[in-house]
Amino acid sequence: MAIEVGTKLEGKVTGITHFGAFVDLSGGVTGLVHISEIADNYVKDVNDHLKINDVVTVKVINVDKDGKIGLSIKQAVDKPASESRPPRGPRPERSSGGERFGGGGGGGFNRERGGRPFKPAANKTSFEDKMSRFLKDSEERISSLKKNTEGKRGGRGAKRM
Repeated sequence: MAIEVGTKLEGKVTGITHFGAFVDLSGGVTGLVHISEIADNYVKDVNDHLKINDVVTVKVINVDKDGKIGLSIKQAVDKPASESRPPRGPRPERSSGGERFGGGGGGGFNRERGGRPFKPAANKTSFEDKMSRFLKDSEERISSLKKNTEGKRGGRGAKRM
């Protein structure tokens, strides 16, 4: 019997490794069930799910030119339609302002992640104004960092007692 992709077969577990299990199919042909194809949930150890000489139903998922057969136990199980995920609804449309992260006013950083909100600068802001604003913000950040690291053991610039 020729083994074709998509067919479901019964097999006997003949070997277990850290990356999967070898299953003996009819006619002395052996295939591999990779650890990711054993169960729908996360499989940390194959031995928690399979034992040697267990009889399992597998689905052939690929056959290589060199004779290697890839098998799947989780794809061989017929799932009821109610168990499958419902189709996703349409994605919310994004405005041209880039309100992807929930903040109006364009791209920029998300405040919950520690960034500052994006403030579009007036078109007539001079270079000197931008530099002075940058220096002010930079000094505030440095002083905040110094406050947070002082007194912590091993921090930079920590005061010794």
